[in-house]
Amino acid sequence: MATFLYRLGLLAFRRRHFVALMWVALLTIAGVGAFSAPAAGSTSFSIPGTEAQKAFDLLEQRFPGASADGATGRMVFKAPEGEKMTDAANRATVAKTVKELGDGSEVVSVTDPFTTDAVSRDGTVAYASVRYDAPAMELKDATVDALEKAADQARDTGLTVDVGGDALQAQPEAGAIGEAVGLAIAAVVLVITLGSLVAAGLPLLTAIIGVGIGVSTIAALAKALDLGDTTSTLAGMIGLAVGIDYALFIVSRYRAELAEGRDREEAAGRATGTAGSAVVFAGLTVVIALAGLSVVNVPMLTKMGLAAAGTVVIAVLIALTMIPALLGYAGRRIRPAGAKRGNSPERTASSAKPSSQQPSSQQPVKPNLGTRWASFVIRRPAAVLLLGVIGLGAVALPVSQLELGLPDDGSQPTSTTQRRAYDLLSEGFGPGFNGPLMIVVDAKDSDDPKAAAATVTDGIKGLDDVVTVTPPAFNKAGDTATITVVPHSKPSSPQTQDLVHAIRDDVASKADADVLVTGTTAMNIDFSQKLSDALIPYLALVVGLAFLLLIVVFRSILVPLKAALGFLLSVLAALGAVVAVFQWGWLGGVLGVEETGPIMSMMPIFMVGVVFGLAMDYEVFLVTRMREAYVHGESPSQAIVTGFKHSARVVVAAAVIMMAVFGGFISSGESMIKMIGFGLAIAVFFDAFVVRMAIVPAVLALLGRRAWWLPKWLDRALPNVDVEGEGLRTRAEKDTDPDGDRELVRV
Repeated sequence: MATFLYRLGLLAFRRRHFVALMWVALLTIAGVGAFSAPAAGSTSFSIPGTEAQKAFDLLEQRFPGASADGATGRMVFKAPEGEKMTDAANRATVAKTVKELGDGSEVVSVTDPFTTDAVSRDGTVAYASVRYDAPAMELKDATVDALEKAADQARDTGLTVDVGGDALQAQPEAGAIGEAVGLAIAAVVLVITLGSLVAAGLPLLTAIIGVGIGVSTIAALAKALDLGDTTSTLAGMIGLAVGIDYALFIVSRYRAELAEGRDREEAAGRATGTAGSAVVFAGLTVVIALAGLSVVNVPMLTKMGLAAAGTVVIAVLIALTMIPALLGYAGRRIRPAGAKRGNSPERTASSAKPSSQQPSSQQPVKPNLGTRWASFVIRRPAAVLLLGVIGLGAVALPVSQLELGLPDDGSQPTSTTQRRAYDLLSEGFGPGFNGPLMIVVDAKDSDDPKAAAATVTDGIKGLDDVVTVTPPAFNKAGDTATITVVPHSKPSSPQTQDLVHAIRDDVASKADADVLVTGTTAMNIDFSQKLSDALIPYLALVVGLAFLLLIVVFRSILVPLKAALGFLLSVLAALGAVVAVFQWGWLGGVLGVEETGPIMSMMPIFMVGVVFGLAMDYEVFLVTRMREAYVHGESPSQAIVTGFKHSARVVVAAAVIMMAVFGGFISSGESMIKMIGFGLAIAVFFDAFVVRMAIVPAVLALLGRRAWWLPKWLDRALPNVDVEGEGLRTRAEKDTDPDGDRELVRV
């Protein structure tokens, strides 16, 4: 591996014009493809195998033309102080608004609140329901504009009017200001770490090119592959973070090779061969984690994972080829590690060459912070290990109170019309009106379909937490009925979840028909349950495959095992912090959390996938340098110090950069984006600074030589990928031996 990548780095350095043009051409092609591709609609949200999805599919068959999966909107009206919606002027405004809404090309039906009893008991709040024949995010812009225009015209009469439902979806805000701040922090960290603006610019440039190619390709294929906006958001976030990190490690190793006296071409090749090997395996762990999301069997998650994995592959390829090429362009503007500004790079590099002429009394090099920290941990490994585990364990305690759900309009910022409509409905009709349940009674095989539907209706009326149950509405064939149930509790509450389970378990068992519960609320409950059920298999698959991969990389059993256990500890701690902030409200005012509630059901499995890949990045980069030193003859303790001496500064910089990128999303007004940004940023902090920087060296110090133990039969069976660059070391010794190629002859 190291030899192949060494040759690739040399080739890219020498053929830098071709390599640069190739990547620029790919970026151009992807950009043109994205610009000329047809506009993408919405990714179809389906959850195969769930009851809610079966009910939707059944409705499509038995109620043709009813647009069971069509978008819905609710226009909520509130009368001014001292008036009622039943006043003549207010009734006239509502009637005019209903008529305007019904003229839309994609509108299936509009209900009049005064004929459907959709006026609150005190007469101050009323709502009109709009149903469309297309899913929410496939609605035409003109349709959404018409909905907003009708609301504006109604407001002009003095009414308070807000719009809820999925027809007017709040698009996730990326937090542009926060992202810009995150990139600015990343740039500052790169300058401090790499010592110059030119060196710092290379990782940013290559990461932006990689993300540009990845996101543009996703945009170009979005229509054909049914990819949504969240797909490109995730791919961009992950691609930017790993792209900067991978380039940072190779550039940093390049400067270290220059400091050892090698010329620039050789340094580029060796940096690609050594640090590049770590980049390849780190990238593989991220790809495994993201592609593994397909085991959840939710098409949306599968597409998101595969698209993000593709962006990571691009980041790896750019780091291995474009970085060496750009190093060739940079020339002397990138100084060797340790060189002071103003010093000649050649003079600094030559002074670093080992020489027998140097006096033995030469002053020793002052140990850096990484060296001093590693030495401290080695002296007190048990105390450091205990403190790290107890600290993360304490932060992880809130996980025991984890409640999962999906965000609804009640979790939107109070500045949005969706949130105001949600609050108005709760005020006028109760919180359950925001999440009605749809019961589908399949009585095709029943002797008396009407009696079966009546039994279901009566059974639901006898349950707790039920406010309203509508009479059964049959299809033309008379074999299928729908019943609408309004819970007393809000959609995301545990009481509503209990009601859904009670209908499915108690009522369905007593009915002479198949009873299915669907609707947005039921779909969210099923989605959360499916993700919870898939978490353990997903974790086993991802951790298992990565464990095998790390055995090949480190040629050890205990080191990969320690890496996996440390990751689990950091993820649990991060989830605990998410629960404390977004479910309990701790520090909610500081982070701008306006509404607490259940944790997004995607969060655990999403964090496992993303954070595992990133955590293994730090593990590979840090421990491979230790392994390299150990293989080259250093003692286990000294190898730990050497690994920290060369890698700690870069790993810390990479972690700070990744935290800055993810932390930029905390400024988003969208609760889901804010939660993802905070969860990933805090997870990187725990994993990089507590697990990798403290627990890992403490465990390795306690294990000693046993850390690198591998059964002989397994050692023979595993392929030798040479991540440590032993082949390059042998090659260098051969090149420097003046008698290496001579043959003995008899004279």
